Amino acid sequence: MGILKGLFGKGNNSEKEKKEAKVAPWAPLASVEQLEVIKERSKVKPQIIFKHSTTCGISRMVMNRFNEGYDMPQDSMDLHYLDLHQYRSVSNETSNVFGVVHESPQLLVIKNGTVVAHESHGAITQLDLKKYI
Repeated sequence: MGILKGLFGKGNNSEKEKKEAKVAPWAPLASVEQLEVIKERSKVKPQIIFKHSTTCGISRMVMNRFNEGYDMPQDSMDLHYLDLHQYRSVSNETSNVFGVVHESPQLLVIKNGTVVAHESHGAITQLDLKKYI
């Protein structure tokens, strides 16, 4: 009976042994007013905006890879997650405020009120965030 339980998943400890998915400490970006707050906070510590398309497989893959590889010291930067479909006006205003052409997925690094780095698609995971602390 123990063999059958193991084969069919009942009583199997492998679920407990599986690693939980790693998630970076994202804060939702859901209003245009938040952009001014982000700009001001960037004078104290770097602010990161991840523009994510919830219907795009590439965007989801890049978000997952970013989360898995995120290893920044706690409180070294603030991470903001922008759902492009739900908050299109915020996405448009992000492009206007920071002067960066919209792409998806896209990651913006903001320091002292300006974008100091930005990447899109697979290049997001190659961006070395530690050099912006």
